[in-house]
Amino acid sequence: MDTAKKLILALDQGTTSSRAILFDQTYAIVAQSQQEFAQHFPDSGWVEHNAMDIWQTSIDTARQALVKAGISAQQIAAIGITNQRETTLLWDRQTGEPIYNAIVWQDRRTAEYCNGLKEQGLEKMVSSKTGLLLDPYFSATKIAWLLDNVSGARDRAERGELAFGTMDSWLLWNLTEGQIHATDATNASRTNLYNIHDGDWDDELLALFNIPRSLLPAVKDCAADFGSTSLLGSDIPILGIAGDQQAATLGQACFETGMMKSTYGTGCFALLNTGSIAVTSKNKLLTTIAYQLDGKVTYALEGSIFIAGAAVQWLRDGLGIIDSAAESGGLAHQADDNQEVYMIPAFTGLGAPWWDADARGALFGLTRSTGAAEISRAALESVCYQTLDLLNAMHADWDQSVETVLRVDGGMVASEWTMQRLADILQAPVDRPVIAETTALGAAWLAGSRAGVWPDQQGFADNWRLDKNFSPSMPIALRDKKVAGWNQAVQRVLT
Repeated sequence: MDTAKKLILALDQGTTSSRAILFDQTYAIVAQSQQEFAQHFPDSGWVEHNAMDIWQTSIDTARQALVKAGISAQQIAAIGITNQRETTLLWDRQTGEPIYNAIVWQDRRTAEYCNGLKEQGLEKMVSSKTGLLLDPYFSATKIAWLLDNVSGARDRAERGELAFGTMDSWLLWNLTEGQIHATDATNASRTNLYNIHDGDWDDELLALFNIPRSLLPAVKDCAADFGSTSLLGSDIPILGIAGDQQAATLGQACFETGMMKSTYGTGCFALLNTGSIAVTSKNKLLTTIAYQLDGKVTYALEGSIFIAGAAVQWLRDGLGIIDSAAESGGLAHQADDNQEVYMIPAFTGLGAPWWDADARGALFGLTRSTGAAEISRAALESVCYQTLDLLNAMHADWDQSVETVLRVDGGMVASEWTMQRLADILQAPVDRPVIAETTALGAAWLAGSRAGVWPDQQGFADNWRLDKNFSPSMPIALRDKKVAGWNQAVQRVLT
């Protein structure tokens, strides 16, 4: 290893695992490490993480990546952080101890609370400020639940003893040993407390959810000085933070208005760059901050699917019909073409464009001869159909030009069968990049460009490379028949 090289360390803190990836100046991965951590389901619709698991796996994978690369911390120019968004934690400012498990973005425990606010006619006001809906997905009602249900939490919060953070803030706090309590604009924009037009925490929203401002972190650009850490052996600046979907947008170099990307991880998230315009959706999409650089905000329309790769995990862990996620595509290929089985993976409700927190999963079209192959195909196809629903909503909301090609990333894009079926269902080309780890790459670009060792937006975009293009090959009549069946199945689970 050339010690003169300036490496970038990306910490990618996801929903089911934490990863650390070292990139060199050619964007090549030098080394990486990954650790899964436990998922906790204490009640129906509840999803929690142990925040100490998240911190420990993050710092452990960072150290392991350095060991694998055979380098010291002195060779790292900067750290970039990307994270599962909306997942909510409160901790003690003095001890750094969480007061309760982190409440995960998938958690639905505050659905009744959200419905009550909707019945009061408050969703329009919330949406006008935040670009979001009143839904358990977002952080505000999770914070309120913690303050109202953890003994002594509200009194401690009022006295300024507690800190709130999404996982980026939690990692930053620990990396800087309690010196920095901050976040970036993309993560702040997912809380239902941040006014995306004014660029600040909103007093009216804080009053609505009864949340003290003293809980909240400082909000910075995505590429900014977030302090430094010496926990890896020598001082390394932390120069970039973005929520995972926004980081993937950056990693896919979707800098131009009208460009789109879709990430297939635990869930699926499609973002359409709308530039300086914060588009108000008529189809229950979210208006969000794509990134904020040099004080300038770029907005996006976002469609959120709660269950994508998690459906494949269910095939493996719940049903036991596959031993690994990689088997799902091969099994789907063996499915009987004469059986049309549909899976609606509403395990934690349906996201965009439906936003039905009470919908639950279902399988339709089962016969006595239905087996593992047909169910696997239905699980993978459900991701494709849900992506189509998102893209149709985006086209309806955005009257300007939209790229006809979808850039994709995330763990599921390794499946050739799934990507081909996605192109068939969308009836549009799908581009898979050479560097599949676009979420980590986006965080690395923020840090690397800020550190001066990686290029600016144009230079970075010029280096985006295509691995494979998937073009539609399914007859349109068959595709339309399959989509019609999907639409019928969705209607049956909506509450």
